[in-house]
Order: sequence, then C-alpha cells, then structure tokens
Amino acid sequence: MPAIPRTTGLPSSTPQSGVPSLHAYDGGLLLLRLVLGLTVAAHGAQKLFGWFGGGGIEGTGQFFEMSGYPSGGTMAVIAGLSEVLGGLGLALGLLTPLAGAAVFGTLINAVAVKWGGGFFAPEGIEFEILLAAGAAALALTGPGRIAVDRFLPWLRAHRLAYGVAAVALGAVTAGLVLLIRG
Repeated sequence: MPAIPRTTGLPSSTPQSGVPSLHAYDGGLLLLRLVLGLTVAAHGAQKLFGWFGGGGIEGTGQFFEMSGYPSGGTMAVIAGLSEVLGGLGLALGLLTPLAGAAVFGTLINAVAVKWGGGFFAPEGIEFEILLAAGAAALALTGPGRIAVDRFLPWLRAHRLAYGVAAVALGAVTAGLVLLIRG
C-alpha cells in the first residue's frame, strides 16, 4: 500500500490554501530576533560602556551592590556581557539556544530585583518578563532559516531538546546567581 503524504496543517514553502509558508515563519522569527536581541544588547552596552545613558560598570556595579549582589563590578560585567553577547547572538541567529539562555537567565535576575514593584512599568516587571519570554521562545523554536545557525552543521536543524536544555541552563544559572545574592 503506497504511503499517503501528510501535508495537512504543516507549513511549507509552497503556497497552499490555509497553510502558512515557512517564509512567513522565518520573517517573523527574524523580526523578533532583531528587535529583542538589539534591545537587550543595548541594555548590556549601558552596563558595560555607559552608552545610551547607562551607568557603565561603576554605576551598574553600585546598583548591583545596593540590590544585594556581592562584587557589584563583577556582576555588572557578567550581566553586561550576557546581555551584549546574548542579544547579538539572538539578533544574528548565532548559537541561538545559548544566546536565548544567556538573556533568559539574566532577565530572571532582573525580575527578581524588580519584584514587588507591581506588574506595570516603570517600576513593574512587565518589560523584563516580555524579554525573558521572548528569549526563551527563541531558544525553544530556533532562529528560523534566516540565521547564522543555518551554516553550523550541528545547529542547522534546530531540535526542541536544544532549546529545552538551554532554557533549563539559563534558569539554573540564574537560580545560582540569586542564591549568592542572599
């Protein structure tokens, strides 16, 4: 008995009635990666270099110490690098699961610091939750086909297991950092 091809409900690159194209997914993932990644990278540049009105390492380090973290300058460098490298990784679609994990873990700590200020900005956590969820979603889904990862043989075909492992890594690392916060 010949196999019947299963096409119903699956995305494809050929137009079919009622089935979205892979180009639409790729375009949407690219837009999400660029906006989220560059936003997070800019926040990291504030911490590391004082760009965009940021405090630089010294000012950010003081903030970390006031927030209960030991070695504020070191924590500022770690957070800044996580945001710059993770954000640029997401924007480029480079090592996307790990980039998503770096951003996700950093933002878990940001949520913990701002916890108690309500949900809505400017004191609330809505912005941080949105960025964390976007980073986790990109780690889980992969970057799409318009990404540097397409040129890396082991990441060319994104696997859900990579994303789950990356999100777990980000959460565990964030939890460890929160434990030293006290």
